[in-house]
Amino acid sequence: MALFASSVFPLPLFKSNSDPYRLFSTKKGFNLGFQKLKTRRLHRTKVVVHFAMFSENPLIGDLIATAFSGGIALSMLRLWEETAKRGVFDQKTNRKLVHISIGLVFMLCWPMFSSGQQGAILAAFIPGLNIIKMLLLGLGIWKDDATVKSMSRFGDHRELLKGPLYYAFSITYACAIYWRYSPISIGLICNLCAGDGIADIVGRRFGKQKLPYNKNKSFAGSIAMAAAGFLASLGFLLYFSLLGYIQVSSKTVLGFLFMSLAAALVESHPLSSELDDNLTVPLTSVLGKGSNMPSNF
Repeated sequence: MALFASSVFPLPLFKSNSDPYRLFSTKKGFNLGFQKLKTRRLHRTKVVVHFAMFSENPLIGDLIATAFSGGIALSMLRLWEETAKRGVFDQKTNRKLVHISIGLVFMLCWPMFSSGQQGAILAAFIPGLNIIKMLLLGLGIWKDDATVKSMSRFGDHRELLKGPLYYAFSITYACAIYWRYSPISIGLICNLCAGDGIADIVGRRFGKQKLPYNKNKSFAGSIAMAAAGFLASLGFLLYFSLLGYIQVSSKTVLGFLFMSLAAALVESHPLSSELDDNLTVPLTSVLGKGSNMPSNF
């Protein structure tokens, strides 16, 4: 798996020496890429939001953040396992609700970690554990019917060796390599979670008009995927920009639009169904970034 990742995904330079907490300001105000908001001139201000506040040792703070974030992710999984057990949603909808929520909720927890590679690696440890869990469940070494039911299409534990495993690997990769300072990690996770998840739900309900090149996909589903992935990317871009991790620019917004459209197009292709869209969508988000993202990311 590691050899696969290193050969397919490009590795960016990790900016460990940068100051991620600096608010982007100018003499005339904040530059958000679209307009300058008139404010008083601000000196460099640090936004301390990570759990290092509980300890003078950043490592201890990151360990607390890991435990807290892991608890949130586990609680979300338990919630969807219970809805699957009780039949609150049909199995396909329940699986897609897991798909949409886990990655996005996990990304909301990123500001709790410290800056630099230590915070990224400890944060990635959470979905990394899920990779091991998917392997154990998929191989039949560990029995957990509730998890299998909430994450599989047909209740077969071997399904977890494909889509759910690719899903966990993609989020782990985005977190460990690109982290919260890169639009690529935002676009990858938002297209994978919000885009792909919403596409299935909308497509099954309103997808009467099928695509000419793939009768299993619909215009409604593909449009919903592009829209949901793009809007979620913009939401997280604003979220991280307000905390000073990333700066909004028109080029970044256009880059997100390109990534979402490309991901929706690839997801609708018949080959994507054969390989699994939990693999093809992240690959498209990374490889399709090209010159559409700011060069410093």
